[in-house]
Amino acid sequence: MAAFSAELADSCAGGAAVIFLYGPLGVGKTTFTRGFLRALGYEGLVKSPTYTLVEVYDLKKRTICHFDFYRVKDPDELEAMGIRDYFTPDAVCLIEWPEYGEKALPKADISCHFTFHDKGRVVKLVSHSASGDTILRRFQYDK
Repeated sequence: MAAFSAELADSCAGGAAVIFLYGPLGVGKTTFTRGFLRALGYEGLVKSPTYTLVEVYDLKKRTICHFDFYRVKDPDELEAMGIRDYFTPDAVCLIEWPEYGEKALPKADISCHFTFHDKGRVVKLVSHSASGDTILRRFQYDK
């Protein structure tokens, strides 16, 4: 999962992106985010923002916002926290459980659908924008 997300992080070079992460508990969404951040040079602790809703990582060239909306019961909670302020031209926003906040979120550039398969995982990537198309054209994961 870490190698996969590192390749996707490399493919996002130079631009903002909104990436929705779908899948059941324990499938690897936070592990994906950890690998994504490591690929961009972040060496600190990467924890799930289940209770804080968002963890922001300010890197040299961009900001990565990691959201987890598992505990969100009403999308208005996101409006109250100023959700729109996180979606800036230099930010990549990785959003776990976006279905709990979709009414308050911008459209995804890419959605990642994680599922368990045998003893591993399968990730399906779907583009939803021109930016998403560009990212997926750059993506070269072959494992």
